[in-house]
Amino acid sequence: MPRRRLVVDANILIRAVLGRRVRLLIADACDRVSFYVAEANYDEATHYLAELAPARGISEVVWRDALDTLMVAVQLIGQETLLPVEIAAKARIARRDERDWPAVAASLLLDCPIWTEDRDFFSARCGNMDNRNHIDIS
Repeated sequence: MPRRRLVVDANILIRAVLGRRVRLLIADACDRVSFYVAEANYDEATHYLAELAPARGISEVVWRDALDTLMVAVQLIGQETLLPVEIAAKARIARRDERDWPAVAASLLLDCPIWTEDRDFFSARCGNMDNRNHIDIS
């Protein structure tokens, strides 16, 4: 049976590092689902984790270790790989926030949904999912 594919947005990486539920969902599904994140979204997650984690009393060493462990199950997609679909991705997300184009591009490139909590993506027609209305990854 072919593995399912799923692009994760920065906010999902953040939730996986700072919380438990998302991390467990990914751990439980990683033998059946291939998870991907655009390099720009990984960088965004790192930026926000540097602000959010200390406010929760989590040291940089701890959150970076958690992120590194998570990235064993998530494949990083380099910006250069997304360039062929950049224009199409920007066209889909332009009404909301064009800066979100890398996740949309990854979704288009891989022909799979985006797991996100960012409402900007829900107008991009990429088969988005969130934690309230999620695609069964079992």
